[in-house]
Amino acid sequence: MSPKVAEKVAFHVLRAMAAFIVLVLIIVLWDLFSKGFPALTWEFITENPRKGMTEGGIFPAIVGTFYLVLATILFALPIGVMTAVYLVEYARESWATRIIRLAVVNLAGVPSVVFGLFGLGFFVLFLDFGVSILSGSLTLALMILPVIITTSEEALRAVPNGYREASLALGATKLQTILFIVLPNAMPGILTGSILGVARAAGETAPILLTAAAFFLPRLPDSVFDQVMALPYHLYVIATQVPNADPKIPYGTAAVLMILVLGLNLAAVLLRSYFRRMRRV
Repeated sequence: MSPKVAEKVAFHVLRAMAAFIVLVLIIVLWDLFSKGFPALTWEFITENPRKGMTEGGIFPAIVGTFYLVLATILFALPIGVMTAVYLVEYARESWATRIIRLAVVNLAGVPSVVFGLFGLGFFVLFLDFGVSILSGSLTLALMILPVIITTSEEALRAVPNGYREASLALGATKLQTILFIVLPNAMPGILTGSILGVARAAGETAPILLTAAAFFLPRLPDSVFDQVMALPYHLYVIATQVPNADPKIPYGTAAVLMILVLGLNLAAVLLRSYFRRMRRV
C-alpha cells in the first residue's frame, strides 16, 4: 500500500471513529429525552414526591443537588487552584513535587465508591458530621480535586513566561504577577476544567449514597448538617426500589439531571469563549 493510500485509509478510519462517538451520544440523548420530556411539567419540577414517590415531582432532589454542587465548588475550587499555583509558580522540581503529582494522578483513578467509603468513615463517623450536605460535598470535592489541579496546572503552564518576566521587570512582586497577570490569562482553562469536574460531581451517585443522600425527606434541608435528596440517588431509588412507579418519572428525572450536566458543560464553553475574547481586547 502506498503512503498516500495508507494516509487516506487512516483518515477515513479516524473520522468514522469520531462519527461513531457522536452517533452513540445522539442515540443516548434521543432515547432519554423522548421518554423523559412527557414528564417535564411544571408540577413535576416544583412539587414534592407523593405516594411513595410514585406520583408528584422532584423539587427536593433538584434543590439538594444544587446545594451539593454549590458546596462542592466552594471547597474544591480554591484548594485545587491554589495547589496548582504552588506546583507551577513556587515549588521547585524535587522528589516532593513528583510525589505530589503522582498522588494527584493516582487519586484521579480511584473509583467513586471508594471516595464514598472514605467519606463515610472520615467525615460521617470520625469527624461526626453525620450523613449530611457537609459530608457529601467534602467527599465530592475530594473526588474532583485531581481534575481541577491537573487542568489548572496545564492552564498556568500555557501562560508565556514572557508575561511573568515583563511584570517582574516593571517592579511587580511575584504574588502581584500571579494575581494580576498569570491567573487572568489562565482563567479560561481553569474555569473549563473546574466546571467539567463539577459536572461530574453533579452526576455521581456512589459518594453521596454513603455520605449525604436520603431516600425521602418531607422538607428541604435547613443547614449543612441535614441530609438531602439528590437527583442521581433519587433516580437510582426510583429505578430499583419503586417497581410500580410510572416509567415517565425515572426518565423525567434522568432528563433533568442530563439538562443540569449539559448546562454546566455549556457554561464551561461559554465562559472559556468569554475570557478568550476579554484577553484579546
